[in-house]
Amino acid sequence: MPDWKRHHAQWEDAIEKVQQVLHELPLDREFKWGSDVYTYQGKNVVSYGGFKNHFAIWFYNGVFLEDRDNVLITASEGKTKALRQWRFQSADEIDPIKIKSYLQEAIQTVIDGKEIKPEKSARKQPSGLLKETLSNDTSLQKAFEKLSPGKQKEYIEYINSAKQEKTKIARIEKIKPLIKEGKGLHDKYKRQ
Repeated sequence: MPDWKRHHAQWEDAIEKVQQVLHELPLDREFKWGSDVYTYQGKNVVSYGGFKNHFAIWFYNGVFLEDRDNVLITASEGKTKALRQWRFQSADEIDPIKIKSYLQEAIQTVIDGKEIKPEKSARKQPSGLLKETLSNDTSLQKAFEKLSPGKQKEYIEYINSAKQEKTKIARIEKIKPLIKEGKGLHDKYKRQ
Protein backbone atom coordinates (compact mmCIF):
# COMPACT_ATOMS: atom_id res chain seq x y z
CA MET A 1 0.00 0.00 0.00
CA PRO A 2 1.41 3.44 -0.88
CA ASP A 3 2.62 5.64 1.99
CA TRP A 4 0.40 8.70 1.44
CA LYS A 5 1.76 10.44 4.53
CA ARG A 6 5.44 10.25 3.55
CA HIS A 7 5.52 13.75 2.01
CA HIS A 8 2.82 15.13 4.31
CA ALA A 9 5.05 17.62 6.17
CA GLN A 10 6.16 19.53 3.07
CA TRP A 11 2.51 20.02 2.02
CA GLU A 12 0.92 21.07 5.33
CA ASP A 13 -0.11 24.50 3.95
CA ALA A 14 -1.66 22.92 0.84
CA ILE A 15 -3.54 20.35 2.92
CA GLU A 16 -4.87 23.06 5.23
CA LYS A 17 -6.12 25.17 2.31
CA VAL A 18 -7.87 22.22 0.65
CA GLN A 19 -9.41 20.99 3.91
CA GLN A 20 -10.86 24.44 4.61
CA VAL A 21 -12.69 24.34 1.28
CA LEU A 22 -13.80 20.73 1.75
CA HIS A 23 -15.32 21.50 5.15
CA GLU A 24 -17.51 24.20 3.57
CA LEU A 25 -19.20 21.61 1.34
CA PRO A 26 -21.73 18.82 2.08
CA LEU A 27 -19.15 16.05 1.73
CA ASP A 28 -18.54 13.06 3.98
CA ARG A 29 -14.97 12.16 4.84
CA GLU A 30 -14.21 8.44 4.62
CA PHE A 31 -10.99 6.48 4.89
CA LYS A 32 -10.34 4.36 1.79
CA TRP A 33 -7.18 2.94 0.23
CA GLY A 34 -5.03 4.42 2.99
CA SER A 35 -6.23 7.98 2.46
CA ASP A 36 -9.12 10.38 3.08
CA VAL A 37 -11.75 10.27 0.34
CA TYR A 38 -14.59 12.76 0.30
CA THR A 39 -17.94 11.39 -0.81
CA TYR A 40 -21.39 12.71 -1.60
CA GLN A 41 -24.40 10.37 -1.28
CA GLY A 42 -21.96 7.48 -0.95
CA LYS A 43 -20.15 8.27 -4.22
CA ASN A 44 -16.44 9.13 -4.31
CA VAL A 45 -15.98 12.79 -5.28
CA VAL A 46 -12.48 13.95 -4.41
CA SER A 47 -9.26 13.18 -2.59
CA TYR A 48 -5.86 14.80 -2.34
CA GLY A 49 -2.26 14.04 -1.47
CA GLY A 50 1.23 15.42 -1.35
CA PHE A 51 3.93 13.77 -3.40
CA LYS A 52 7.66 14.36 -3.74
CA ASN A 53 7.38 16.91 -6.57
CA HIS A 54 3.75 18.03 -6.46
CA PHE A 55 0.52 18.21 -4.52
CA ALA A 56 -2.58 16.83 -6.25
CA ILE A 57 -6.32 16.96 -5.91
CA TRP A 58 -8.06 14.20 -7.83
CA PHE A 59 -11.65 14.16 -8.92
CA TYR A 60 -13.06 10.65 -9.26
CA ASN A 61 -15.42 11.68 -12.08
CA GLY A 62 -13.28 14.55 -13.31
CA VAL A 63 -13.87 13.53 -16.92
CA PHE A 64 -17.32 15.14 -16.63
CA LEU A 65 -16.04 18.48 -15.31
CA GLU A 66 -16.03 21.46 -17.65
CA ASP A 67 -12.43 22.34 -16.62
CA ARG A 68 -12.81 26.04 -17.42
CA ASP A 69 -9.23 26.74 -16.30
CA ASN A 70 -7.77 23.83 -18.26
CA VAL A 71 -5.96 22.46 -15.19
CA LEU A 72 -7.06 18.82 -15.07
CA ILE A 73 -4.89 16.01 -16.36
CA THR A 74 -5.25 12.28 -16.79
CA ALA A 75 -2.66 10.89 -14.38
CA SER A 76 -2.43 7.36 -15.80
CA GLU A 77 -3.09 7.58 -19.54
CA GLY A 78 -4.84 4.47 -20.81
CA LYS A 79 -5.65 3.20 -17.31
CA THR A 80 -8.02 5.73 -15.80
CA LYS A 81 -11.19 6.61 -17.63
CA ALA A 82 -12.92 9.07 -15.29
CA LEU A 83 -10.28 10.21 -12.77
CA ARG A 84 -8.67 13.62 -13.31
CA GLN A 85 -5.94 15.35 -11.30
CA TRP A 86 -5.17 18.98 -10.58
CA ARG A 87 -1.49 19.33 -9.68
CA PHE A 88 0.27 22.12 -7.80
CA GLN A 89 3.99 22.80 -7.39
CA SER A 90 3.42 24.88 -4.24
CA ALA A 91 0.65 25.73 -1.77
CA ASP A 92 0.69 29.31 -3.10
CA GLU A 93 -0.81 28.07 -6.40
CA ILE A 94 -3.92 26.79 -4.63
CA ASP A 95 -6.85 29.15 -5.20
CA PRO A 96 -9.65 28.17 -2.76
CA ILE A 97 -12.33 29.94 -4.85
CA LYS A 98 -11.43 27.98 -8.02
CA ILE A 99 -11.16 24.72 -6.09
CA LYS A 100 -14.56 25.26 -4.49
CA SER A 101 -16.05 25.87 -7.95
CA TYR A 102 -14.60 22.60 -9.26
CA LEU A 103 -15.79 20.75 -6.15
CA GLN A 104 -19.31 22.11 -6.48
CA GLU A 105 -19.37 20.95 -10.10
CA ALA A 106 -18.04 17.52 -9.01
CA ILE A 107 -20.87 17.24 -6.47
CA GLN A 108 -23.34 18.17 -9.21
CA THR A 109 -22.08 15.26 -11.36
CA VAL A 110 -23.11 12.92 -8.52
CA ILE A 111 -26.52 14.59 -8.27
CA ASP A 112 -26.91 14.24 -12.05
CA GLY A 113 -25.93 10.55 -11.86
CA LYS A 114 -22.95 10.93 -14.20
CA GLU A 115 -20.46 8.10 -13.91
CA ILE A 116 -18.50 5.72 -16.07
CA LYS A 117 -19.42 2.13 -15.32
CA PRO A 118 -16.48 -0.30 -15.25
CA GLU A 119 -16.34 -2.46 -18.35
CA LYS A 120 -16.60 -6.20 -17.92
CA SER A 121 -13.77 -7.84 -19.79
CA ALA A 122 -14.41 -11.04 -21.69
CA ARG A 123 -13.71 -14.14 -19.63
CA LYS A 124 -10.29 -15.60 -20.45
CA GLN A 125 -10.16 -19.19 -21.58
CA PRO A 126 -7.20 -21.52 -21.09
CA SER A 127 -5.05 -22.00 -24.17
CA GLY A 128 -1.91 -23.83 -25.23
CA LEU A 129 -0.23 -26.08 -22.67
CA LEU A 130 -2.68 -25.22 -19.89
CA LYS A 131 -5.66 -26.13 -22.07
CA GLU A 132 -3.93 -29.35 -23.12
CA THR A 133 -3.09 -30.24 -19.48
CA LEU A 134 -6.66 -29.61 -18.34
CA SER A 135 -8.19 -31.67 -21.16
CA ASN A 136 -5.87 -34.60 -20.34
CA ASP A 137 -6.74 -34.58 -16.61
CA THR A 138 -10.51 -34.54 -15.95
CA SER A 139 -10.17 -34.11 -12.16
CA LEU A 140 -7.90 -31.09 -12.70
CA GLN A 141 -10.29 -29.68 -15.31
CA LYS A 142 -13.29 -30.04 -12.95
CA ALA A 143 -11.34 -28.39 -10.11
CA PHE A 144 -10.31 -25.54 -12.45
CA GLU A 145 -13.92 -25.02 -13.59
CA LYS A 146 -15.03 -24.73 -9.93
CA LEU A 147 -12.63 -21.81 -9.36
CA SER A 148 -13.95 -18.26 -9.54
CA PRO A 149 -13.38 -16.43 -12.85
CA GLY A 150 -10.79 -14.25 -11.09
CA LYS A 151 -8.79 -17.24 -9.87
CA GLN A 152 -8.98 -18.87 -13.30
CA LYS A 153 -7.69 -15.64 -14.86
CA GLU A 154 -4.74 -15.53 -12.40
CA TYR A 155 -3.66 -19.02 -13.46
CA ILE A 156 -4.16 -18.38 -17.18
CA GLU A 157 -2.09 -15.18 -17.03
CA TYR A 158 0.60 -16.86 -14.91
CA ILE A 159 1.09 -19.60 -17.50
CA ASN A 160 0.76 -17.30 -20.52
CA SER A 161 3.34 -14.86 -19.13
CA ALA A 162 6.08 -17.50 -19.27
CA LYS A 163 8.21 -17.12 -22.40
CA GLN A 164 9.72 -20.59 -22.63
CA GLU A 165 7.85 -23.87 -22.85
CA LYS A 166 9.94 -25.44 -20.06
CA THR A 167 8.93 -22.57 -17.74
CA LYS A 168 5.27 -23.08 -18.65
CA ILE A 169 5.57 -26.79 -17.88
CA ALA A 170 7.26 -26.08 -14.52
CA ARG A 171 4.56 -23.55 -13.64
CA ILE A 172 1.77 -25.97 -14.56
CA GLU A 173 3.28 -28.60 -12.26
CA LYS A 174 3.49 -25.99 -9.47
CA ILE A 175 -0.17 -24.92 -9.78
CA LYS A 176 -1.79 -28.35 -10.13
CA PRO A 177 -2.02 -28.98 -6.36
CA LEU A 178 -3.32 -25.45 -5.74
CA ILE A 179 -6.07 -25.87 -8.33
CA LYS A 180 -7.07 -29.25 -6.90
CA GLU A 181 -7.33 -27.65 -3.43
CA GLY A 182 -9.56 -24.91 -4.87
CA LYS A 183 -7.01 -22.22 -4.09
CA GLY A 184 -6.10 -19.17 -6.13
CA LEU A 185 -2.54 -18.46 -7.22
CA HIS A 186 -2.20 -15.49 -4.85
CA ASP A 187 -4.42 -16.69 -1.96
CA LYS A 188 -1.53 -16.90 0.48
CA TYR A 189 -0.94 -13.15 0.09
CA LYS A 190 -4.57 -12.16 0.59
CA ARG A 191 -6.05 -11.34 3.97
CA GLN A 192 -8.29 -14.05 5.32
